[in-house]
Order: sequence, then C-alpha cells, then structure tokens
Amino acid sequence: MPGENLSREEARERAALLSVDGYEVSLDVRSAVGDQQGEGPRTFRSVTTIRFRCNEPGASSFADLIAPSVTAVSLNGKDLDPGEVFDGSRILLEDLAADNELVVDAQCAYSRTGEGLHRFVDPEDGEVYLYTQYEPADSRRVFATFEQPDLKAPFRFEVRAPEDWTVWSNGVGERHDGVWRFAETKPISTYITCVVAGPYHYVTDSYERVLEDGTRLEIPLGALCRKGLAKHFDADDVFLVTKQGLDFFHDHFDYPYPFGKYDQAFVPEYNLGAMENPGLVTFREEYIFRGKVTQASYEARANVILHEMAHMWFGDLVTMEWWDDLWLKESFADFMGAFSLVGATRFTDGWITFANRRKAWAYRADQLPSTHPITADIRDLQDAKLNFDGITYAKGASVLKQLVAYVGQDAFLEGARRYFKRHAYGNTRLGDLLAVLEETSGRDMGAWARSWLQTAGVNALTPQVVLDAEGRIQELAVVQEAAESAVSDHAAPPRDELRPHRVAVGLYQRSAAGALERYARAEVDVEGARTVVAELAGQDAPDLVLVNDDDLTYCKIRFDETSLATLRADLGALTDPLARALCWSALWNLTRDALLPARAFIDLVLRFAGRETDIGVLQMLHAWAQSALVHYVAPAWRETGGRALAEGALAELRQAEPGSEHQLAWARFFASVASAPADLDLLKGLLEGTEEIDGLDVDQELRWAFLEPLAAHGVADETVLAEELARDDTASGKRHQVRCLAARPSAAVKAQAWAQVVESDALSNALVEATIAGFDQSSQRELLAPYAQKYFAAIERVWAERSIQIGMDVVRGLFPALQDSPETLAAADAWLAAHDGAPPALRRLVLEARDDLARALRGQECDARA
Repeated sequence: MPGENLSREEARERAALLSVDGYEVSLDVRSAVGDQQGEGPRTFRSVTTIRFRCNEPGASSFADLIAPSVTAVSLNGKDLDPGEVFDGSRILLEDLAADNELVVDAQCAYSRTGEGLHRFVDPEDGEVYLYTQYEPADSRRVFATFEQPDLKAPFRFEVRAPEDWTVWSNGVGERHDGVWRFAETKPISTYITCVVAGPYHYVTDSYERVLEDGTRLEIPLGALCRKGLAKHFDADDVFLVTKQGLDFFHDHFDYPYPFGKYDQAFVPEYNLGAMENPGLVTFREEYIFRGKVTQASYEARANVILHEMAHMWFGDLVTMEWWDDLWLKESFADFMGAFSLVGATRFTDGWITFANRRKAWAYRADQLPSTHPITADIRDLQDAKLNFDGITYAKGASVLKQLVAYVGQDAFLEGARRYFKRHAYGNTRLGDLLAVLEETSGRDMGAWARSWLQTAGVNALTPQVVLDAEGRIQELAVVQEAAESAVSDHAAPPRDELRPHRVAVGLYQRSAAGALERYARAEVDVEGARTVVAELAGQDAPDLVLVNDDDLTYCKIRFDETSLATLRADLGALTDPLARALCWSALWNLTRDALLPARAFIDLVLRFAGRETDIGVLQMLHAWAQSALVHYVAPAWRETGGRALAEGALAELRQAEPGSEHQLAWARFFASVASAPADLDLLKGLLEGTEEIDGLDVDQELRWAFLEPLAAHGVADETVLAEELARDDTASGKRHQVRCLAARPSAAVKAQAWAQVVESDALSNALVEATIAGFDQSSQRELLAPYAQKYFAAIERVWAERSIQIGMDVVRGLFPALQDSPETLAAADAWLAAHDGAPPALRRLVLEARDDLARALRGQECDARA
C-alpha cells in the first residue's frame, strides 16, 4: 500500500498538528477458534475510539490501519464512506475540529508472521493462542491508531474471548459478562500496547518494597506459557531474576516502577527475543528449556529479562521522539541488562559474555557498508525495522560502558535519575540526555557525542613497545587507527574518526608455573593517533600487551608481534577469563579481517578451547570455528579442516566430565561438524541406544540436534523423521522436523523447500525460519548452486508481496553465501547496479550479504596463502 511506509517527515507534520487524549479499543477474538468460514484471511472485529485535539481546526490528517475491510468510520459524529476514506493502510481525516472523536469499526486479520495479532494453533492439543507484537509499527494491524512513538496516550482495552480463555493486557483486567476489561494505562506509545489471550498456563507471585519515603510498593507478578510447555516451565527462576532486577533498578533509578503489575508471557512463533510492553512483557518461548542446556542459556534468559525491565524506564516511561534515537532505549537496555546481571544476580561473569558475544555482533555490524552512527538517520518505517541491529544495541551499549568509564558511574546514574524525572511519560531526543549528563559530570558531552554517537565505524588500537638495553619498557604507546572505509566496493563514506578512549592497558608475563598473568596495569585516555602510556615505562618486558584490558572501551584490539606469538603458543595459559575472552574476540576479528589465516584460528580452537572455563565463551568459540570452516578457510582445505574439527570435538566430548555442561556443548558442536561415516554412525548409535558416552543424556532436544546432520548427509530419511515427530509431537518438534526435512540432500527436497518459502505464503513465520535453516547446508554447495540465479530473480517480488519480517527472513536467509565465488559477487553487484530504485531497506540487506561474501573471499585468499 502506498501509505504503509510512514516517513519521518509525515510523522513530524502529524505530531505538530495533533495531540492524542485517549484510546478505547474493543476487540472480539472469539473467531480465533472453530473452523474458518468462507474465503480470505481469518479476521476479528476491532472497534477503536480515539479522542484527539487538532491545533489547526480545518486541517486534514490521517489515522493508520492495515485491515482487510472497514465496516464504518465516524468522525465527530459524522459517518464517512469507508470506500472513500480508507485505502488499505490509512484513513483520511478532513476538516478536523479543535476537539475530535474518531470511531473506526474494522475487520482485522489474524497474523501468521508474528506481526500484529499472531494466531497459533498448537499441534499437540489443537489449542489456539494469541499474542500481539507491534514494534515498530504493527499496532495498526489490530486497531486504528496514530502509529508513531511521540503521539502517546492512555489506552483502555476490552476483549471478548472464548469462555475458557484468559486475556491479559498492559493494565490489570477483570472479566464481566463475558468481556475482559482492562484498567486504563498511563500515557504510552502505540507500539508497546499489548494483548495476550488463550488457555495459557499462568503462575503468580508478588514483589514488595518499602520506598525511601516509607510507602510500600507492591507489584503483582505473573508468568505464562502454553499448556504444552508447563511441565518445563521454571517460573521460580524467572521470578527470582525479576525480583533481583526490580531491587537493582529501584536502588539505582530512584523512580518507582510506574506500570502497576508485571506479567511476563512466553509465546510461540515469536520473531524477537522479547518486547518491553509495560506490564506485559512478551518473550520467545524458546527461553523455556525443554532439555538440558548450559548455564549460558540461563544467563542469556536472565539478561533478556533484565534488558526488558530496564525498558520500563528507558523506552516506556521516557520514549524517543522518532526512530533516529532508537538507541535512547535499546543501547541503554542492553547496557543495563549486563550491568544489572552482574550487580544483582548469580551471573557475575556477565561482562565476559558481553565482551565476547554482544560486542562480536557490534563489530560485525559496524564494518558493514550499511553501518551508521548510533544516532541514525531513519527516513521511514522500513529503515526503522532494519535498525534493530548490532549498532543500536551492542555498539550503543559498549559506548555507554565507555561513557561510564569517562564520566564515572555515580554521575552516569544521577544523570539517568534526572532524565526520568524530567521527561516522565514524554518523548526525548539526544540533546535531552546530554543535558543531564553535562549537569552531573561537569564534562562537555557535545564533543563526546560527536565522536561516539554521530560517527560510524570501529577504531583499532595497537600497542607499540620499545625496550631498553636491560629489557625493560622504555616506551609503550597505543596507536589508534581510523575505521576502515574500503570494506567493499560499495562502502559507506570514509570513516576517519579518531575517538577519545578511556582504556586500561594490561601487561602479562608467564609465571614460573607456566600461567600467563597480569603484573601491571594502567588506565589512560587515548587521544589522537598515538598515545604514550607513561605509567608503564620501566616495567619488565611483557609477553603480552592487552590494550583495552577489562573491556572499558569499544575498539578492535590488535597485538604487537611478541603478543601474537605468545597467544599462538600459550593462549590457554591466560588465567583471567575476561582477558582470555578479549583475546579470543581479537583473534576472531583478525580472522574476519583476513589478517590471520582461518586455519590458524581453527588450530587455536583445537588446542585451547578445551581449557576454556567460561561455558558461554566456549560455545561462542564453537560458533566461530564453524563459521571459519564454512566461510573463511580455502576451499581446498575445507575437508581437512572439517575432519580436524570433528576429531577434536569428539576427543573433547569423550574427555569432558560426565554430565557436565561442557560435555553437552562439545556434543552439540561435534554433531554440527560431523560428516565422516564413522561420526555419523556414532550419532545414529547414540540415538538408537547402541552407543553410549558416559554421562551424556540424549534428551529430546539433543536428539533433534543429532538428527539434522544425519538428515543432511542422507542417513536419516523422511520415515525416520516422521517417527521422531511421533515421539515429539509438539510445536517445537514440528519446527525441528521441518528443518531436518529441508536439510536432506535431494534436488527434489530443495525445490520443494524453495517453493514453500519463496512461491507460497502458507507457512507461518516459525516454519519459514525452520525451512530456510534446513535448506542452507554447507555440505550441499553443488546442490544449492542453481538457486543463486533464482534468488536474484525473486527477491524484489518477495519484498513487495510479503510482510517485512518474512521479506527480511527470505532475503537474508537465502542469499547464496555458500556459492562463495567471484561470480556470485558479480551477480550481487549486477543486481545492485540494476536495482538502484529498489526499496532502500531491500538494497541494504543485499548490500550487507554481498559484503559478507566479499569478506569471506578475502579470508579464503589469506588462508590459501598460509
């Protein structure tokens, strides 16, 4: 629809014209159950009343609604012809009064893509579950709205639902005469309103706290999931982390939680990790673990719970004006998630995970040609959808960690407290935050913001060591390089910014016992191209210099020759887990930058990953090693490298402590790289019970992990997979089976999978994701070769015809990255050249995938030279 992609300028004009006093939304979702009647999408009735003011009486504007049909529209008591005023995505509003009431009666469509009101039928028991997901602009799929974050208003919801259902929304709800009515919300943005409905399993608890003024704060807590997952639901742990987080944020924010109750819903087929709807946070149900997982999974869930909780203040209470300043909520929530994780929960090594996992996401995104400043230029809603990326989340959080080091933790938190009190229930821009930070820190935040928030790219910091005649440090300097601007032929404008970095420089030596330990450390402000660390002059010669020790800043760490040689010989001897994680991350960046051969990185993993104590770091190393094998090693060495990884993984699996999480991690990694007949026979034997590894419990989730490589290598056929689904006839089991079916090495299988995703919209979002994951097997490059040309022929049509979420999944997931040749690179360039007028968001996705491919080819050249 021409009006579906709202522009920033349209939003600004509307915000200048209108003020919204309140919404009343009435939904009837009884149609969610029972057989579908008639043709077309399954729909529900939505009646919306909006009261709003217009400061230019007589002016025209529009409301947003995406719906199959509109039954009636009334403006200020006058009936309008829906056929004349509704174009499928907008409702024209002419001759507005100073005070207005708009009533819209519509038939809205249930979603199968996770956007709007998603309808899920549980294959296990036939029960129907509903939930909403709106960010950035999908509430208009459920009710008529002014769909932009700066037109906040109070909301009243009422929902008619089947008799045996429970319904939840942002406010407290009660059922009277078959209708659920919910308390009016505080003024909030449209995209964080929420409804969840169905026969969910619901557990309750409560949080109490006495505030400094003596008043007692009581927050009802709830947690819900599908009935089929109830037996796996560890709600006690969810509540534990929730209470720890509420304590932490009340201690640090000095602003009581403002939204009454606190429900957390774990819902099926969810596109995101979670969403910060005030009073009703939604999560993907994969955070309820059906089998044994490592502590890294529990830590990740806790981090997400705390991230969403931080949004209650950063994002819900105070909201960015437009999506340019999305970082004002996401960067803060990402930082606060790790900050509170370490400060309030059992996961005290959360900064290690942040350094190793979150920053890896940021470093990758910041080196793409589509990189952008943290404060971005968001022209429209399609731009906004793509900016939920590693820059906005992880780089922004990394920069906030740098800011805390720069201004001090006390000044930072006092700035946050003033920000909440000054802008409660309002909307802000960058300058509003900088103003309070200048007040509390006494620092000029303008220069800091220009360097860190308004430029793109990641700097590299390299140590230079000069020794004197006695072998002591004569001078140690940190050399700063600007972000590389020639990452690809289509790179963004040059990024030559040298930034101020507050860093710690650590010196490490081998001890008599062979450990690699820090013996000296200095903090310094790195400015410009070269900074001398005077405090370290006179120290003994180091075996390793670690710039950005303790991970205070956001940069790519480089090594001098001595340090790199030390790591290649003794990386496993580094005793400090954070220092080790930082070194692993730096080595991976060197590999991606084609400065370290991929086979050398794989060798480091084979020699030292078995000694890694941090389970999250170990699992990240497994992912990186597999990526190195698939994308960065020279093709001629791929088979040798794969065999080495499988042999190494199996050796570590057999040596791991029985029943340990390290054993589980190595089992999963072994399955992911297994390809030799003996390895596949072992996986088959473990499934059938004819083989056993002491302590390894092959539960249902691990069974599916073993079945995928067996399917991909032609060992497990359709019958075997059907039998496994019969064992696990659940929604999760169905997703696993669909992925394994698409993984089979057959031209007919690939053709069917392609048709199901690209030529049809019959599959739900979760099954589209599973089919794409199974289709794209690194062992099947020749089988997938014909689809490179088909991809470039299809993506513009897919983007035009499908929802933006499915479009993103297809364009990202089916890019022919496994056809890693100059010819594929040329095909991507040809598409970009021929489609200069394609939607910018679509071009960005192709450009990013093209850049990853170019990087892979450079890595393969580097590896071949080795």
